[in-house]
Amino acid sequence: MTRTLSPLFRPLSVRSLELPNRIVMSPMTRSHSPGGVPGADVAEYYRRRAAGGTGLIITEGTAIEHPTAMDNSRVPRMYGDDALEGWQRVVDAVHSEGGRIVPQLWHVGPLWGAMAGNVDPALTPMRPSGLWGEPGVTSYSDEYVTRASEPCRAMTEDHIADVIAAYTQAASNAREVGFDGIALHGGHGYLLDSFLWASTNQRDDQWGGDLERRARFPAAVVSSIRSAIGDDAPIFFRFSQHKQQDYHARIAQSPDELRTLLTALVDAGVDVFDASIRRFDAAVFEGSDLSLAGWAKKLTGVTAMAVGSVGIGASLRESRLAGVAPTDDNIPELERRLADDEFDLIAIGRLHLADPALATKLRDGAALPEFDRSAHEGTLT
Repeated sequence: MTRTLSPLFRPLSVRSLELPNRIVMSPMTRSHSPGGVPGADVAEYYRRRAAGGTGLIITEGTAIEHPTAMDNSRVPRMYGDDALEGWQRVVDAVHSEGGRIVPQLWHVGPLWGAMAGNVDPALTPMRPSGLWGEPGVTSYSDEYVTRASEPCRAMTEDHIADVIAAYTQAASNAREVGFDGIALHGGHGYLLDSFLWASTNQRDDQWGGDLERRARFPAAVVSSIRSAIGDDAPIFFRFSQHKQQDYHARIAQSPDELRTLLTALVDAGVDVFDASIRRFDAAVFEGSDLSLAGWAKKLTGVTAMAVGSVGIGASLRESRLAGVAPTDDNIPELERRLADDEFDLIAIGRLHLADPALATKLRDGAALPEFDRSAHEGTLT
């Protein structure tokens, strides 16, 4: 099919969010906000993607106001007058190009200390049961894994209440500066995901145990945010099977288990599932070629977004280990799955770093840009 007739360019509405196409800029940590404050260069970075035709921008992860939410001082935060003024400039720049933008709210949870080795030893990471998670296939150093694997104090009821309040305030702050919705990072072994994963959540109270109880904390965060921001704006929720602690980990061993976890989040107020996996078209359960996003949509009926290696023949971890990211024109397969309504949106990360006008290139049927890690990951262009 021609690109102009591609399902990539069908409009989509979710609550008040109206998108001109199905192309989303995936959240990617850039570490270009000294002191947690996004500057003019960050605003220009996002503006260029909006000008390039991307239907929706999801920002890099942004820290909520909690002592151990973030261990990298160059990751932006969603609190404080200085940071919120910076985000106001970002939102205004994107809106000036007719773009739409939502922030991804983030608490690193068990993985606090992974990005910076000099964290305050007096602070305790937020872990449901005090556990980092069973180590497996990971890109972390042996030194960090050994250090992080030491158990710590489990989260208390006061900790849980404080974190829910911090997420809720960050969401309210984001809406006040004009963001078009809210996204939550609930995957990859970070705090929300650590309650879903049996390896990190071994509680026997209302916040852990069976699948329904393991979903209660992230659902409580979603519910509190929904109450605070009202019914107008959509809530996106990123989830994953794999973890930073172990790329082979799974939160659900079957579709029925996944339904239990995701349904709790839908009931709490999630509108869009951002199904994070290393390749968007990878099958996840035996006997079906459905992708993770496809299963999310089939099991819950809500809007689903796929992500993972669009236009690239290697996962992020594989390309980092090899130092190269070969091009793979898997766009026809992406279009087939969108046309079949397997999922509704596609989030693209690395190719958005390679070319701010990626969406325009896809519309015009131009050659895919090549991703050069050394050129595109280290600079803000």
